[in-house]
Amino acid sequence: MNEQENHQPGAEVEHEPTSSTAVRLDEGHIIGTGGIPERFTNPGLPAHVARAADLDEAAARRAEKQVATLFGLSILGTLAFIVLYFAIDLDQTVFVPGIGVTNASNLALGTTMALGMLGIGFGAVHWAKTLMPDEEVVEERHPMRASDESRERVVKVLAEGGEQSQITRRPLIKYTMGGALGLFAVPLVLQVAGSLGPMPQKSLSLTFWNGGPSGPGEDPEFRPLRLMRDPEGTPVKAEDVTIGSVFHIMPEGLLPNPDDPEAEYLEKHVLEEKAKAAVILIRLDEDLIQSQKQRDWGHQGIVAYSKICTHVGCPVGLYEQQTHHLLCPCHQSTFDVTQDCKVIFGPAKRPLPQLKITVDDEGYLVSAAPFAEAVGPSFWERG
Repeated sequence: MNEQENHQPGAEVEHEPTSSTAVRLDEGHIIGTGGIPERFTNPGLPAHVARAADLDEAAARRAEKQVATLFGLSILGTLAFIVLYFAIDLDQTVFVPGIGVTNASNLALGTTMALGMLGIGFGAVHWAKTLMPDEEVVEERHPMRASDESRERVVKVLAEGGEQSQITRRPLIKYTMGGALGLFAVPLVLQVAGSLGPMPQKSLSLTFWNGGPSGPGEDPEFRPLRLMRDPEGTPVKAEDVTIGSVFHIMPEGLLPNPDDPEAEYLEKHVLEEKAKAAVILIRLDEDLIQSQKQRDWGHQGIVAYSKICTHVGCPVGLYEQQTHHLLCPCHQSTFDVTQDCKVIFGPAKRPLPQLKITVDDEGYLVSAAPFAEAVGPSFWERG
């Protein structure tokens, strides 16, 4: 007879376990070889090893002093940062063996800030390793919403944890940690409040086209400046600008002259002056120009506009001759040159500022007036 014929109701049928047989894993069982359940004993957590600070109050006090010393180093580093922030000139340099000449302010502030951060970090780690509880515990999973009794117990456990961390018993740690964390916010505030430079409406409303350097002293007195090819530094005649051609322009005088009293300033800030004064020069068919102001501020169809996008300040340098559109490559703001460079697409919110130009006695293009409004991004509050 086969197996089915020998089977009687209520009798057990034994099957050989196979690797493909699914075996239910009950509590206290694991799947053994061949799919056979085997009993196992939970080994539990390893026994807790007491630390010196757990057994000896003198060792605990030594650990407390070590933690406080680390927090104290953080305080000293932060105080040194504050002092050096005001004491060291931003342009001062220093020679460091293995590195060479570097900026003294960056080196000093970076070192003292690192000391402040490391003191807090090492102090917290040493505190946790020597004084805070280090016993492992197991907690069974429970419903997401605990009962009121459980919540009260959690509050009690947290209070006990605060007591076990010994922060209430170790006032030296509490006060030094508070001082280190509180003082460490000062360098961050100083950098935000004191290192962002002048308000932008002043610096963006003045460019080298106003008559000279736009940074030091009084506002420069306007004087006509020749339009110079960038980067060649050669003047541009009106007859050199053909319809459809594009020139990238800088003002005359940006290259520092040793005899100029402002040469020292220009040597340090020439890149800032170039960034604000950059101009794009284009010649259009005068019949295409739709604005009388644009005609008056240009010369025989030659117009000059700031090269700095009014969105976030990227250089606008892509000119499409057929549509007469200027494109910013960063976020695709598009300006129509025939309509005062007004925005026809993209995130920019205002036209590119126009530079009024004319020609001098020799036929060279020169500025006739500075920009009438601030160049660059429109998100600044401009004066």
